[in-house]
Formats: sequence, structure tokens, C-alpha cells
Amino acid sequence: MSPIHAYLTFDGNAAEAMRFYEKTLGGTMQMMMTVGEAPGTEQMPAEAKNRIMHASLAYGDGMLMASDAMPGQAYEGMKGFGVALTLETVAEARRVFDAFAEGGTVSMPFEKTFWVEGFGMVTDRFGTPWLINGGKPLV
Repeated sequence: MSPIHAYLTFDGNAAEAMRFYEKTLGGTMQMMMTVGEAPGTEQMPAEAKNRIMHASLAYGDGMLMASDAMPGQAYEGMKGFGVALTLETVAEARRVFDAFAEGGTVSMPFEKTFWVEGFGMVTDRFGTPWLINGGKPLV
């Protein structure tokens, strides 16, 4: 069975967000292609050429994928979901949480819970909502 992977949509800043995630999570960018680099897109409007058509970041056994909304498409932001991330240590989870919190919005501070040594919820500066678990399960 294939794992479930998150696919995020940004409004023109997918490349910046994905490079930030690559650096912060220590993953490996598998692909990042602009609309202008894709075959058969010669007729696309000039303002679409630098937007990301597809990006994929390998991280552990998972994959975080993304693209930019195309010009003229209504972009309503990210809502109604969260990207759950589980890290082996509390220290690593705290580091990632703090990086995502910089310029973002913390909705639940990172702290010990009844189910894990550390947990917090944050929406990063790119609008992605994260649920970060770290350390050993307590239940």
C-alpha cells in the first residue's frame, strides 16, 4: 500500500516555501519545475511561467509535494487540514517547531501532552498548518 503524501498549493511562493522545508526538515528536493520549464506550456501567459508546476521533497519515508496556483485562479489559502509531522526527539521537534513559528502563528505552544513528550501546532509564514509531535509516545 502506498503511503499518503501531502500536496500543498501556494500563491506564487511555492519555490521559497519548499526550499525552506528542505533546509528545515533536512529532506531532499526530488523535483522542482516551473510552468515555463514544462513541455507544451509555450502558450501559457508570461505571468505563469515562473510559478511552480510541481515540486516534490523527499523526507524520511514520506513526500511533501507542492505547486503554485495559476494566475486567474482564486486562491483561498490553506484551510481545513494540517500536515502532521512526527520527529524522534523532543529537541528536533522543538527546533522544527521554532523554525516554523518564526514569522508564523502558533495556535498551540510546543509542550508535553498526555500522548507524547512534545507537541505543538503552528501555521508557518507560508500559510501551511503543522501539527508537530516529538519524542516518545506516552500512551
